[in-house]
Amino acid sequence: MTRNETIAGPAVAGGASTRPDVPGIGPPVLDAGAILRSVGDVPYVWDIASDTLAWGDNAADVLGVTEVEAMATGRGFARLVAPDCPTSRFDAVMRSGTTDAGGGAPYVVQYALVPPGRSGEPLWVEDVGRWFAGPHGDPVRAHGVVRVITERRAREERLAYLSRYDDLTGEMNRWHLTEVLAITIEETVRCRESCGFLLLAVDNVGRINEAYGYEVADEVVAAVAKRLRARMRGGDHLGRFSGNKFGIILKNCTPDDIKVAAERLLAGVREGVVRTNAGPVAVTASVGGVTVPRHARTVHDVLFRSKEALEIAQSKRCGSFHGYQPNVERDALRRASVRTSDQIITALNERRVRIAFEPVVGTASRAVAFHECLMRIRRSDGGLIGAGDIVPIAERLGLMRLLDHRVLELVLDEMKRVPSLRASVNVSPGSTGDADWWEALAAGLRGHPDLAPRLVIEITETAAIQDIDETRGFVARAKDLGCRVAIDDFGAGYTSFRNLRKLGVDIVKIDGAFVQHLARQQDDRAFVQTFLDLARRLGLETVAEWVQDEESAALLAAWGCDYLQGRLIGLATLDPPWAIESRAIESRAIDSRGAAAPAGRLVDGACTVAAR
Repeated sequence: MTRNETIAGPAVAGGASTRPDVPGIGPPVLDAGAILRSVGDVPYVWDIASDTLAWGDNAADVLGVTEVEAMATGRGFARLVAPDCPTSRFDAVMRSGTTDAGGGAPYVVQYALVPPGRSGEPLWVEDVGRWFAGPHGDPVRAHGVVRVITERRAREERLAYLSRYDDLTGEMNRWHLTEVLAITIEETVRCRESCGFLLLAVDNVGRINEAYGYEVADEVVAAVAKRLRARMRGGDHLGRFSGNKFGIILKNCTPDDIKVAAERLLAGVREGVVRTNAGPVAVTASVGGVTVPRHARTVHDVLFRSKEALEIAQSKRCGSFHGYQPNVERDALRRASVRTSDQIITALNERRVRIAFEPVVGTASRAVAFHECLMRIRRSDGGLIGAGDIVPIAERLGLMRLLDHRVLELVLDEMKRVPSLRASVNVSPGSTGDADWWEALAAGLRGHPDLAPRLVIEITETAAIQDIDETRGFVARAKDLGCRVAIDDFGAGYTSFRNLRKLGVDIVKIDGAFVQHLARQQDDRAFVQTFLDLARRLGLETVAEWVQDEESAALLAAWGCDYLQGRLIGLATLDPPWAIESRAIESRAIDSRGAAAPAGRLVDGACTVAAR
């Protein structure tokens, strides 16, 4: 093979066309050269001893080389490789570190070519081949194919970039930021130095979204990133932590230095309006900071405590800074939250969620109208945890939906077991729009037409007033299923009577804080009496919670309150009357006949007691 020789495809018998085989056009013909040309692969053979390099006849077109002679030798081709490219075919073959066991040694390498006369970006190629050893084990011959991968390389580089950097701001993304933070913490601890971490949030991004749209909010976030970068020291790190939050790693910083840096960055953010496509937008930010390793020694602790500090800063006013400080009470509350969270999850898994039944009676008759079903958790040691200790933490940790679902399931099961039981069940704000909770309710009522009229669903006034239209939708949906709806703790949220009428609820339960001292507090009496008069005019049934004594009950009766609930009537119990009566009937049946009564008889007995 001469130096300028090219590799041609194999001869085709019968003078057949070298056009690639096309389905449905003549008999199939294998033309390797035509196939390689059609897919843009350039074959080559390199005789290493003579440094002769032969190319396929499509080399000039594919590689953009005007003179194939320029790459007719290994050295000539090597001169086309971009100077800053760390790899080449020569390295892949001559420095591979592999051996030829008889069938050749494979190699795959990517490198950039800069053919003479080419302007702009280099041409990236992938070189796939196999080299063969001579008698002494050294490479003497190599062959393979080269294909252009410039576009693929650009996509891969783009993906690699996006895996570490934020597309909007050009700064590190959260993953890369935490990676650098971990390295910084390790170096700081090892060198016995101090560094800082700031978590900065652009204020009121939600309002910017609503007023101008997401595109303008993105412009604001990008502008804030530039302002932060312009005011940072060399060696410090900036990353986009989340939508409107940035993380800043400050090396070699004392607590005082961290505060100074935070104030400098905040001043930079609010310096002048941000020019956007929708016009100028004024911007401020809030910052929480933590000192490492003084107040945190792990990435988890740094992020958690900086978030905590940021929340405190945001609670002050826009544009504030707060540095994390240990707090014994707060840390104790956090540990208690962790314990309670574990107890909740374990109780759900072990089916230790229980229902306590608290009677609600008619004011005049004192007959039970329905029972409010209150959640309890049975601890592993047999003790009980009340809803007051569970709900705040569960809501904060996002566990209330699981508990609401389980409580609803238990209440519906009990109502099916006791046909005369009328009950109310509480639902937390997070569950009012939960598709799983609604599906559980609909599924539980399906096939039991008597259940829905006996079920009252309670939502708190505080939850109801957060979004009146959404609450109206909740009430309408519950009524469509046949249930009634009650507003619980009325008076705590200051709902207007106009909104109360718009909600369309059936029952209003007066917050016990206004009822428990009714006999002694003139202000409470004025509020309750006024409300009961208005509720009657609106056609709403009313329940007074936390009724403590007969004097209060008499006042409520005189003012037209429909139902009473509280210590005077009876507190919540895990052992409702129908369960006690069922056991009594069973015991009498065993005593009289020496055997247990049929299950149906026990249910009938339970119903009779519940009706009373």
